[in-house]
Amino acid sequence: MLTAGIDIGSTATKAVLFDGEVRGSAMVPTGWDPKEAGLAAYRQALEAAGIAEGAVRCIVGTGYGRVSLPIFDRRVTEITCHARGAFHLFPGTRTVVDIGGQDSKVIALDESGAVADFIMNDKCAAGTGRFLQVMAGVLDASLDELGALAVGADPVQISSMCTVFAESEIIGLLARGVAKGRIAAGIFDAIARRIQGLAGRVALREQVTFSGGVALNPEISRIIGAGLGVALQLPRDPQLVGALGAALLGFEQLTREV
Repeated sequence: MLTAGIDIGSTATKAVLFDGEVRGSAMVPTGWDPKEAGLAAYRQALEAAGIAEGAVRCIVGTGYGRVSLPIFDRRVTEITCHARGAFHLFPGTRTVVDIGGQDSKVIALDESGAVADFIMNDKCAAGTGRFLQVMAGVLDASLDELGALAVGADPVQISSMCTVFAESEIIGLLARGVAKGRIAAGIFDAIARRIQGLAGRVALREQVTFSGGVALNPEISRIIGAGLGVALQLPRDPQLVGALGAALLGFEQLTREV
């Protein structure tokens, strides 16, 4: 009973094949055509697994671009899929923190792994992967280099979370000779404060699983965990959590139908 989950996000599109265990996965940039990105990720996952397209019994779509593909048998919100994927990876998960390209969210789970509550920041880029990417660009650093710069540095206060104003603020700090490491640490602190603000609006309970591409950065994971006062559970492939959750939901549906 092979299923596929395809998560078409604003920045990256991910696909996971599942039949009781993960058989294949792929990730491609979403670019300007979410439909083409969804098909590309799906076909790359099939090719990586050596599986024919006809073997897939159910395809579940999620993410902001889930309306774009006619091949989906079912469409599910990314909130539900991230919750399901995180709970599968870490059954003790009671809260999911997800930082995507254009939004960030905190999801509370009940004992069965179902969504009990959530809060989402999707009105601006504050505290998102896009915010982090822009700030790294201002410092002329990659995201990995930004993390290395921040390690052990005394964070400078970044007062604005608006991407445009924060960019101007950082340019001003550089002009005054503030070290890049202090600015990088300040950027991470600002994102952590944003997540803390969201988490304060749901019932934060351990275990807390961190998903999304930003979770690949060890330093920001450490700072967010310290700010929340918890040790974050970090998936091996945090970007795939939503696609995994979608594939799991398809698999569970097939199982019920047998």
